[in-house]
Amino acid sequence: MDNFQTVLRFFMNQKATIGYSFMALLTIGGERIFSMVSFQCPCNLNQNFAYGITFLLGPAVVLLFLGLFFSTRLWRLYTGCCLNPMKLCPRGNCFGCLRVLMSIFTGACVAPIMWLCVALLNGTFYECAVSGLNNNVVVDLFCKNKTMKCREELAHVPCDRSKLSNDERLDLLLMFRAQSQILGWSLIILSALVGLLGTCCTNCRSKVSYLQLTFWKRYMEKEKERFDSFSVEYANKLAERNLQSFFENKNAAPFPFPNHKAWEEISAYYTFSQSEQYYSTLQRYVEKTDREFHPEKRPVLDSDYGIEMS
Repeated sequence: MDNFQTVLRFFMNQKATIGYSFMALLTIGGERIFSMVSFQCPCNLNQNFAYGITFLLGPAVVLLFLGLFFSTRLWRLYTGCCLNPMKLCPRGNCFGCLRVLMSIFTGACVAPIMWLCVALLNGTFYECAVSGLNNNVVVDLFCKNKTMKCREELAHVPCDRSKLSNDERLDLLLMFRAQSQILGWSLIILSALVGLLGTCCTNCRSKVSYLQLTFWKRYMEKEKERFDSFSVEYANKLAERNLQSFFENKNAAPFPFPNHKAWEEISAYYTFSQSEQYYSTLQRYVEKTDREFHPEKRPVLDSDYGIEMS
């Protein structure tokens, strides 16, 4: 039993690494499926570039949008900001808000960068895209020291119907593949360098020590886990109380519930301050001495959520 708990604890501590590894495997599998099943280069001078660049960048853009869509930190900042723009910059800290937005965007870029790296290392999409370029400088670079037929048949190189000799076609394909892989490795090195420098800069500017920062991260993880489970349990109790009151046709028993202002305070994005020994907006709220315990006198959700305004 102790060995099982040790293994479980190890996987829980490494869940970020496991998550990124799983994402990388999905990216590689998705790229192979696109390359083998749906991608067929038209081998047409007017279509190659648009077709190849769409398969190269299109999934990356979709993954970026999905990363932003599923970011709870983004929605925590954005929800309600149209009615109260100050929610984006609590306490007027615009620099902190921009830093958080940059962190959210950086996290959403992980999957798109993985896709671009895998796609460039494979080279299939890049070959199709660059073979459709009609720029004289690019064509001169590809067809240097080759016959005029190379210029005419460049768009047909990714396909088997090219009129070039096998050696010429193979040379061009190897050139395209080498360029694509160089771009792929350059993107990997650049991403790793930016990630390292960003981590170093963040840790260097940290207001707390490494161990306290580690504890803060652990606390935030546990608070989120407990909040999810506790909110489900509490919602079940509230639903059961309301249904029981409705079906038994009797007054509902008193049920303690946070008011709207309390929800607003704990939903704000919290940044650590040395003057406050709090690790989240929830902890800061529960340790306040002037908390308001009275419930809301009117509903605050609109009809889009199934609740009418009073």
